[in-house]
Amino acid sequence: MFFEHNSTAAEIPATPPPIIAIFILFSFIIFINYFFKFAIKFINFQILLKIMNYKTLLFEKKNNIAKVILNRANKLNALNKLMMSELEKCIKSIEKDKSIRALIITGSGEKAFVAGADIKELNENDRSSGRQFAEFGSSVFSRIEQMRIPVVAAINGYALGGGCELALCCHIRFASENAKLGQTELNLGLIPGYGGTQRLPRIVGKAKAMEMILSAKVITASEAESIGLVNAVFKQEKLMEKTEEFIGNIISKGIIAVASAIECINASDELSLSSGLA
Repeated sequence: MFFEHNSTAAEIPATPPPIIAIFILFSFIIFINYFFKFAIKFINFQILLKIMNYKTLLFEKKNNIAKVILNRANKLNALNKLMMSELEKCIKSIEKDKSIRALIITGSGEKAFVAGADIKELNENDRSSGRQFAEFGSSVFSRIEQMRIPVVAAINGYALGGGCELALCCHIRFASENAKLGQTELNLGLIPGYGGTQRLPRIVGKAKAMEMILSAKVITASEAESIGLVNAVFKQEKLMEKTEEFIGNIISKGIIAVASAIECINASDELSLSSGLA
């Protein structure tokens, strides 16, 4: 005897209650949202790694503060064409990142911030290429000076020649006790090529700038502080901590107010008092 098997009930899947369907849909939407957020962050991170992959610099970003470390410690972080080119690219990248509220520039190691230009490369330049490099370097330093976020030089050792000029284009300068600063270009039969003849007199006064540049004198951190060339001097091991502490105070202020203050102070070099007050 055969019995007819009624499989209709088994073949028709049960319809989930509406509340379960809504929960499944909501969970799926959340998953997709987090997936795309993670994917975007991962892609941006890969792009950042590609952009920030330098041979002569190290780049760090933490708590809205960027740090550029000049990284040729075996050459006392001497400036060469590659470093200057990478510095320009790095500054442009920082300008595009609106989350960055301040910038610290320092040197790797404990001996030098930047001990000057790369002498070997300098000797390979003819008059034309030397002038082009000086003009390029001057444009990079001017770009740093005109940034609308505070730029602080943490001078951790020798800052000579172009290194001193790099410090001069920063808005604030802190130095370690072992730091030494000087515009030493005349020892090589040159003059400061990255703006030192213009910025140094504005910072320390014409007479002191004339003395430093013409004598190619190297001064200590304490002397630099006494003439206003650096804002403060700290023990070597405290330099970065104090620099970050100072910057932390600045970025607690309003973004627009800080940027406007920097712009107005920079403009004071070019404007008359009445124009600056207008």
